[in-house]
Amino acid sequence: MAIKRALISVYDKTGIAEFAGALGAAGAEIVSTGGTARLLRENGMTVRDVAELTGWPEMLGGRVKTLHPKVHGGILFRRANKEDIAQTLAQGILPVDAVVVNLYPFEATAARPNVTVEELIENIDIGGPAMVRSAAKNFASVAVITDPADYGALAAELSAHPEGWSLETRLRLAQKAFAATARYDDAIATELKRLATSGDEVTFGEAAEGSSELPERLRIDLRRAAVLRYGENPHQHAALYIFSAGSSPGLAGGRAAGLAGARQLQGKELSYNNLVDLDAAWDLAQEFTGPAAVIVKHNNPCGTAEQPTLVAAYRQALACDPVSAFGGVLAFNRPLDGETAAEVGKLFVECVVAPGYSAEAREALGGKKNLRLMEIAGESRESKGEGELPAETSLELKRISGGVLVQGRDRHVLDRSELKVVTKRPPTGAEVESLLFAWKVAKHVKSNAIVFAREGRTVGIGAGQMSRVDAVKIAVMKAAESLAGSVVASDAFFPFPDGVEEAARAGATAVIQPGGSVRDAEVIAAADGAGMAMVFTGVRHFRH
Repeated sequence: MAIKRALISVYDKTGIAEFAGALGAAGAEIVSTGGTARLLRENGMTVRDVAELTGWPEMLGGRVKTLHPKVHGGILFRRANKEDIAQTLAQGILPVDAVVVNLYPFEATAARPNVTVEELIENIDIGGPAMVRSAAKNFASVAVITDPADYGALAAELSAHPEGWSLETRLRLAQKAFAATARYDDAIATELKRLATSGDEVTFGEAAEGSSELPERLRIDLRRAAVLRYGENPHQHAALYIFSAGSSPGLAGGRAAGLAGARQLQGKELSYNNLVDLDAAWDLAQEFTGPAAVIVKHNNPCGTAEQPTLVAAYRQALACDPVSAFGGVLAFNRPLDGETAAEVGKLFVECVVAPGYSAEAREALGGKKNLRLMEIAGESRESKGEGELPAETSLELKRISGGVLVQGRDRHVLDRSELKVVTKRPPTGAEVESLLFAWKVAKHVKSNAIVFAREGRTVGIGAGQMSRVDAVKIAVMKAAESLAGSVVASDAFFPFPDGVEEAARAGATAVIQPGGSVRDAEVIAAADGAGMAMVFTGVRHFRH
């Protein structure tokens, strides 16, 4: 179907003169508005104003210009429908065969630090989305173009086929157009939640966020960022999606934050499991302000350390369980230096993630062509306070059959002032430091979780067991060195004294746990009987 008439009204004028020229060369009359019409005329094109087409001037400061039956009738009428043809002829409605529209920059306006309510409202496009939706609905006869990135390919297709774009192309453009207006509406709905009323005025205010951290409706718009090698298993397909602009608050707000925004510097393509493990490792590394190294295997840490230097942290993390570390994933909360990279190079690992890499580190690991190096831009953890964690996303989603579970992320940071000593013997200063370290790690170990630690490093980890005492036994069994003088952390309360008794037999001298069991008194008595110190946190860190 030849393009006899094209309506062009764009805010982003990138490449529009060239594209309009291609439409004109194909024989299309160009109808346009405002600044777009002015730009096209400046480029030597003949342009018909929308006001001439409709017989009505632009009104209300530009709010009304294309909202007219002669615009939407020309877009929407069905070319093969006799009644539609008769009605358009009777009303003098001319067909519009192509609509080239992009919308007011609502999201960019909303993101400005000092944006006013009036500016926000005025950047809600009405006529643009209406034309886009009309054209997309009638894709059988009309092409709708919303993305300047498509101009080149569409111009080339039109040059090769002057009779017009194929039905396949028009359908693809319609799908893209409806996705664009859906994102646009979601962005508006999300941003308007920032507004609150104060008397007769509308202002930006926290009251508009509501009393609950969980929104009544969750708007999620995902954009595919990468196709992965495979899923959890080679027979499963997988891809990485990132949150697009207009998603609900707390879901990255359109930015590829954290691991999703990491840059791969070298190595094979990533798999689903690589990313899951990298995320677990990076999340744990962010718990520490001092130089820290984390080794993760199958989504559980098998070694973690915080030491004066990064290389010392890596060596101590590796010493916890060097067998499990083989083929694991590493995370560092400091840029990787050459000395640490040389140590890493001695072990087979799948992936490394860090906030940066020195030239020496890149050289040391550059020969390992399959080793994936991931760089996450942003602040180093050393610049944050002890009581802070990086605020990337605030909500977590997990699919169940027929629905999705949503919860706030576990961002609790324990302060030593919150520790409640419940045994006859209080922990020593050194024990308190080790207990706080172990508690940070336990938060990231699958439940039931037990972590033995000493002097800023893990020395035994028991993860994902159905009974807590078995988690203790596995941690003891996995320990690569004596646990004498260590402390032990439990992500949830000990339901029976047996777990504490096992830890005491292994050599642990202090325990940190939430407390809250009906048998707390028996558990405390077991600790007292073994001469152990025990503190309660009042906070549980289940990780399923």
